[in-house]
Amino acid sequence: MASLRSSAFQSLLRSRNSFLHSQQKRWAQVHDVRFLATHHDPNQVLERYRSKLKEKAHQEGHENVDSLKEAYQDKIDDLRPRAATAAKSTGIKPLDSFIDVEKVRHLPPKEIEAIWRLRHAGNSQSICAVIPVETYQRIASVARQNPQFILPLPRTQPAEGESDAPENTGVGADIHFLQWAFHPPASAPSTTASPGSLANAHTSTIIFTPLAAYKLHGSFAQPHTTITHHLDLADDKGLVLMHGQVMPDSGVSSSEASWLVSCVQRFYDFEGQASGRKGELLRMFTQGDVQGFKIEDLLAEAEKL
Repeated sequence: MASLRSSAFQSLLRSRNSFLHSQQKRWAQVHDVRFLATHHDPNQVLERYRSKLKEKAHQEGHENVDSLKEAYQDKIDDLRPRAATAAKSTGIKPLDSFIDVEKVRHLPPKEIEAIWRLRHAGNSQSICAVIPVETYQRIASVARQNPQFILPLPRTQPAEGESDAPENTGVGADIHFLQWAFHPPASAPSTTASPGSLANAHTSTIIFTPLAAYKLHGSFAQPHTTITHHLDLADDKGLVLMHGQVMPDSGVSSSEASWLVSCVQRFYDFEGQASGRKGELLRMFTQGDVQGFKIEDLLAEAEKL
């Protein structure tokens, strides 16, 4: 896979004119999508349904929509945390659903890592990793400021009008859109952790979606890979257990998903692999810097291991 990645990106950079032209157009559209996805204006939603809300307010004897909202505010405040809890309970599996956390808590880190990898060894659609908590915290800190990004995945493909024989195979790349999210912790912090060192304050997820699908369906696009970071053992063992699930028949293999996940560290660890141009590209993407963000730079940086 490493040789494929290298040759694929080299070919892309050699023949980038037509490819980069189309990808630069994609980036311009991604900026618009990202803005809509991260800056939900409640006034836009209100205007969309204002006529229905006015009708509802009139039926219940309120003077206007604001009066109706005030009347229902207590109920809204009560339902909002319940909805968040329900979404988490159905969407994120706790670490206890994979391993007996209290039993492994007493094992040395090397044995925990071995157990975690063996737990997922039999699932071809599963990927996993064990991350030092310091590394994870650096990445998570950057992710909170830069929750969305795009990453390239090299693809070999037949030339237009040709068969898929090796001599007729060209090179391209799919662009994938990633989104971070931070949720309440899946379990209570360890009682053995020292005060002020509690790392288990959240559970985080990353979802990967083909950019074309995200542009077409927005937040309703089906992700091909979902990554979850479990911090249950972060306080007393200094480990973050990562689990990823690749959707079957999604067009992305487990090895390809692993490549995308490895790119996350290369672009998000500002004190490590992302200390140079990679970090600059991430920040420019977040800022919507269409002039500074170049697809060829993204491809070149992704190639560097």
